[in-house]
Order: sequence, then structure tokens, then C-alpha cells
Amino acid sequence: MKKMIALAFTAASLMANSLVEDAQNAGLKAIPESPTALLKLIDNPKNPITKAKVELGKKLYFDPRLSKSGLISCNTCHNLSKGGDDGMQAAIGHKWTANPHHLSSPTVYNAVFNDKQFWDGRSPDLEDQAQGPIQAAPEMAATQEHVVAVVTSMPAYVKEFQKAYGEDVKITFKKVADTIGLFERTLVTPAPFDAFMNGDKNAMTKEQKEGLKTFIQVGCASCHNGVGIGGAMGAMNVTAKYKYMNVGDFKGDKNGMVKVPTLRNVTETAPYFHNGMEPTLQDAIKEMARIQLGTKLSEKQVKSIEAFLGALDGKKPYMKVPMLPATNDKTPKPVVK
Repeated sequence: MKKMIALAFTAASLMANSLVEDAQNAGLKAIPESPTALLKLIDNPKNPITKAKVELGKKLYFDPRLSKSGLISCNTCHNLSKGGDDGMQAAIGHKWTANPHHLSSPTVYNAVFNDKQFWDGRSPDLEDQAQGPIQAAPEMAATQEHVVAVVTSMPAYVKEFQKAYGEDVKITFKKVADTIGLFERTLVTPAPFDAFMNGDKNAMTKEQKEGLKTFIQVGCASCHNGVGIGGAMGAMNVTAKYKYMNVGDFKGDKNGMVKVPTLRNVTETAPYFHNGMEPTLQDAIKEMARIQLGTKLSEKQVKSIEAFLGALDGKKPYMKVPMLPATNDKTPKPVVK
């Protein structure tokens, strides 16, 4: 009996090792287990991560006073209490304005692993990306001068910038955006998939392992790969046209390339696609297979892939809502018009 159990254990271990190798060969990568290795992966050499910068960045991320109306923060569209997005088909911003291109807010969780930021990839990193929504008229609608005036009006913020960057720091709009982007770099969510890839053969269920096999075999990993299980730029409408392509005017970058969204925590980020027109994960899987792989998946395959995607639901960083500095007579007043 002991010999039979040992043989079964060995067989299961070999199968798991084989699946890990298949995943690696398909380009899938795990979030590193080692804090040192992870920091090396997410850090920005031009603006190294420190505890003081992260804590300041978190406050700025949650502070709605950076917006023109005083009502909209980064967290409004990228809600860290949810999947890192807003759950809307199109993002809603200043004066209840819907995104004019009918674009959905992508998750900020694990966005550090994206090759580029925004659906059209126009920003190279999170620090640069953070500048866009703050100034965009349909989003936070603020000017650079407004942001600097808000931050510098509060002595507590000034002290925190000095603590994070030194006594001689000049608080500029770019410095504010850089600090927000640095905080966002830390929003990483290791999942059962990562534990499995890092050696824990029991981290994923049997159904999830089968789903990973299906995910690789049908070709999903050809675009959804890397540490982010997505995040690179890729062609859309490869084998057919997306059935809701006429909703909004988004067509990708100048070459028609679109950022491949991360599949991490994807069970929490409905609705799906750039314009949020696919309501369920199964709908999204079927449509992706049709327009990108030129295949019609069976119900069994769809459910199998969905099971694997559940293994990408990760552990979110502990988040204590920050207490923000108080405004004063020097702080710019909100403008809602």
C-alpha cells in the first residue's frame, strides 16, 4: 500500500512538473516568491521604492482634492476595494462625463507588469500614466498648477514630501504623479497560480490545472503571457471582427495595436473588453477565441479556462484607508462647473 501511495505521489508530482514546464514554455511567468526578487522586478531605478514614498503616494492616490471638483480621486475609477477598476462599461469622470471613446477603466492591480500603459500603450510606465487622468477633461479635469497648489497648501503634505525626497525637494506636478505611480507599483497580487509555478503542487485545484492545460492548448497564452498574464501590445480582430467594435471609436494605436489586458483577478473586473461590452467572463472567453484564435470553444473548454482564471485571483496588499491632511484657507476651492 505504501509503495502504491508513493508511486501515485511521484506520478502526480511528475505531472505537475510537466505542466509547469508547459506553462513556462508558453511564456507564462510567476510573481517571484522572494521579496528581494519582486522588488527588483517592480522597482523604478530612477525613483526607488521606499516606505515613505509609498505612504505618501497612497494618500495622493486616495485624495479627491487633486481633481477640479474635489470629488474624484485615482481610486474612483481604480477602486482598490474591488478589482482595481470601477466595474463600468465606460469610465465616468468630471461632471458625470462618460469616457468619450467609451473606454473601460483597466485594473491598476499588477499594472506594473504591463509593457506599456493605457489601452493604446501611449505611456511607458505608471509614473507617466498617472499624469494623464488627472489632467484629462472627462476624468479629473485638473491643471498642473491646481495640483501643485493643493499639495503645497497643506503643511503636512509638504513635510511628507520632504521626508520622502529630502528637505530640498521641489514639489512639482511631475513629482506628485511620480509618487502616485510609485505607490501603484506596489499593488501586486500573488495568486495560487504563482504558488503552483513556484513549486507548491497543491496550490491549484485539479480543475484549475486542467484549465491551465486548456488555456495553453487552445492558444490563449500566445497573447496572455509574461508575469502579468497579459500587458503587452497585440493585434485585435485577428480572425474576425469583435461584435461590439462599433461601440466607441477606439481603434488602438497608430498601428492598430491594443494593450492586452492582464488576466490577474479577471474574475473581479467585469465587464470585459476595452469598451466593457462583454458582461460575463464566459462571454469574453468565447468572443476572444472567435476573434483572436479563429475557433469556437466547446462549453467544456470555456468552463475549463474559466476555472484556471480563478487561480489568478490573488491576495491583495493590506490596505488601510489613509487619513488625509486638512485643507486650509490657502487650499484651492472645488470647482464643479
